[in-house]
Amino acid sequence: MLKDQDRIFTNLYGQHDWRLAGAKSRGIWDGTKKLLELGQDGIIQQIKDSGLRGRGGAGFPTGLKWSFMPKESDGRPNYLIVNADESEPGTCKDREIMRFDPHRLLEGCLVAGFAMRAVATYIYIRGEFVNEAIHLNEAIQEAYADGLIGKNACGSGFDFDIYVHRGAGAYICGEETALLESLEGNKGQPRLKPPFPANVGAWGCPSTVNNVESIAVGPEILRRGADWFASLGRPNNTGTKLFCISGHVNNPCNVEEEMGIPLKELIEKHAGGVRGGWDNLLAIIPGGSSVPMLPKDICDTVLMDFDSLREVQSGLGTAAVIVMDKSTDIIAAIERLAHFYKHESCGQCTPCREGTGWMWRIMQRLVSGDAELEEIDMLINISKRIEGHTICALGDAAAWPIQGLIRHFRPVVEERIKNRKAVKAA
Repeated sequence: MLKDQDRIFTNLYGQHDWRLAGAKSRGIWDGTKKLLELGQDGIIQQIKDSGLRGRGGAGFPTGLKWSFMPKESDGRPNYLIVNADESEPGTCKDREIMRFDPHRLLEGCLVAGFAMRAVATYIYIRGEFVNEAIHLNEAIQEAYADGLIGKNACGSGFDFDIYVHRGAGAYICGEETALLESLEGNKGQPRLKPPFPANVGAWGCPSTVNNVESIAVGPEILRRGADWFASLGRPNNTGTKLFCISGHVNNPCNVEEEMGIPLKELIEKHAGGVRGGWDNLLAIIPGGSSVPMLPKDICDTVLMDFDSLREVQSGLGTAAVIVMDKSTDIIAAIERLAHFYKHESCGQCTPCREGTGWMWRIMQRLVSGDAELEEIDMLINISKRIEGHTICALGDAAAWPIQGLIRHFRPVVEERIKNRKAVKAA
């Protein structure tokens, strides 16, 4: 279990002042100029050595991503884009950082932006996060007034601006290239890659898109040292992580814990256990609605990190743990997610545009049992033809919950079809 002194997000529950004075009392903006004196390559090396992997879902090594930005300018400015469009169902960690610890994010923007030779950061925030955007904007004004950002940021000789851009509530704009399109004022549709954003990003300039949590932890890693961060968690899955626990638990919560904590321990220690006891557990979606669910027998022992969950054919994603007890209609739950992904598809790629609708309509029939047994295999076939055949990962996100349902609960689906046939026959 994570020790209190190893926590990075010390105001996760809003118990302390989120403004500049409160942030400074918690060690934010402490010696930031000294951090910048590590130099651009020095900062990137520290982030690489820490083993930090992207906290937005993909788990790509953060230091490596930063290193892709051009070292020499060809006349185009570099930009850091912070993805604060937190729209994954079950996920509510970044909003707490922005609401209660905005200065931690701003300091991270400065440090990461400096490392990538960026002239500015654009924080693309989800439109529904009204209070979060207000707090961010107030924190930015405080940081400008105190000389922490802007001209000669923190007295380092480095000029750096931070802007907040509010989105309009589209799930697809959480995908990095769709976010860039939306930021430019276009329809939020993903771009083909290559070119990658580090070469051609916002307004045709080199850009790096990073999740809020990935950026916010940067300064603390530099302050305490890469070895400290790397000592937490497991090899290749290091550090601390914010987990969002919701659903059928006694105390739904957000909590910062060590990577690699057993899923059962996470729920029993922090969320008060499953409603009705652990034996009442049916399944858990471990990383936000786009990753495949896991049945109780796997949940008994699985560890919460990127590699452990991949080994059991799921994923850590955003670490949004959605708990379902035995009262859940598991087929109806996945049908609801299928409808969400059908609704949020941008329609650019045929497999996703058409396939998500097909999958949802079959799922509707499976909920009522008004389907044929052959449709289960047909559904899997459709999901495989969508997965990996689209520009962005929304197609995968739509396919995986359904694959998880049939992988682990096929007998439940078959039984409902047979029961419905029996009722009709009678």
